[in-house]
Amino acid sequence: MGVADSPVTALDRVAPDRAAGPPGPPVGQLKLDLGTLEPDQTVPAVIEYAAKLHASDLFLYSNEDHLEVAVRHLGMVRSLGRLPAEFGRRCLSYVKTAANMNFSERRRPMDGRWLFSRRSGQRLDLRINTIPTLYGEDCTLRILDQEHRLLSVDQLGMDGHHYGRLTQFLANPNGLLLVTGPTESGKSTTLYACLSQLNNGERKINTIEDPIEYSLRGIRQTQVNAGLELTFDALLRHVLRQAPDVIMIGEIRDAETAMTAVRAAGSGHLVLATLHAPVASAAVHSLLRLGVHPYLLSNALLGVVSQRLLRTLCSQCKVTYEVPAPKLFEGIRPWLGAGEGTSLSGPTGCSACFNTGYAGRTGVFEMLRVTPAIRELIDDSSPVSAIRKKAGEEGMIEFRQSALLKVAHGLTSIEEVVRVLPGEYLLP
Repeated sequence: MGVADSPVTALDRVAPDRAAGPPGPPVGQLKLDLGTLEPDQTVPAVIEYAAKLHASDLFLYSNEDHLEVAVRHLGMVRSLGRLPAEFGRRCLSYVKTAANMNFSERRRPMDGRWLFSRRSGQRLDLRINTIPTLYGEDCTLRILDQEHRLLSVDQLGMDGHHYGRLTQFLANPNGLLLVTGPTESGKSTTLYACLSQLNNGERKINTIEDPIEYSLRGIRQTQVNAGLELTFDALLRHVLRQAPDVIMIGEIRDAETAMTAVRAAGSGHLVLATLHAPVASAAVHSLLRLGVHPYLLSNALLGVVSQRLLRTLCSQCKVTYEVPAPKLFEGIRPWLGAGEGTSLSGPTGCSACFNTGYAGRTGVFEMLRVTPAIRELIDDSSPVSAIRKKAGEEGMIEFRQSALLKVAHGLTSIEEVVRVLPGEYLLP
């Protein structure tokens, strides 16, 4: 390859992002002088750049004639560039060796861990997975940065209504609190923030995780290990014998875990868990389909926090314009202050936000509180629509309203809301 910049210098040239529509052009191109750079220089430089972006994942894709390097930045996958196929294979071997993986094994998926030391002295916890594909191995490096990921409850992006409701949930001595949403919607971040608030030294807190993402002082953390038959269900039964006050379950995946979690919540423990469900009211039926008895669930469930992550506009380059549809914010007027809801903001791009127009992410929430009326509906196995309707009548702010509040406050763009939230949740 011709004369090259160093990897970091080349990667600093980031192309503009797009708020909607198809993915934009590559974020940048790696230009490497292979005569002077080796994998032990290239790979650390790419990891440093991914950490600089606060990317959550770094991807290495094997293709027929090259290896593509990409990151997940603010929830979106962006290409950083390409490496020649042979050099890319050497980089993959370097990553596997650093993670104590068998670099000669290319036929089976493998997992590894690499505690990477940055030039600043900080350490990144890299969780690595490889999988065989058509043209070779693909490698994903999940980047866990203790300095930038652990948040408190008041940093999650909740408005006063949602913050107060979550605080009420956590004040209960027992019951089940579910956090739902798709992958990469911030569920683990919310659970860790809840644990941090509960961790005042007066409660015994045990967690069951897969994997343990962050080490929390004062909390007893256990990791699932399927190879040793240490599943969520098996570990939960043993954790209950440890006399905890609070139990966090990384994910409810099967009937056994669901039943044990509900019984634990109904017998004096505060249980926090994640679950895959599109909206808060749908979480009820997710558990019913796993075989939980409606009566047990109605008595144990405290509430459901359903969430998504929206990119926030860069404060240094966002543009403001008039609202094109006067009735856009009509349904959220009760929660708007004087002068709010009169304009929209959109992205442009500058050096501060790597020319993406967005500088971070914030949560958008829907919280279902189990009231006596909701409890009766659960006990009767009522449909999701009936539970959702009753929750709305009792004051639940739905996703559509919560997202429009972010837009009205100038935190995000309407294009970002449409990109993240399914259309059915945007209808009144």
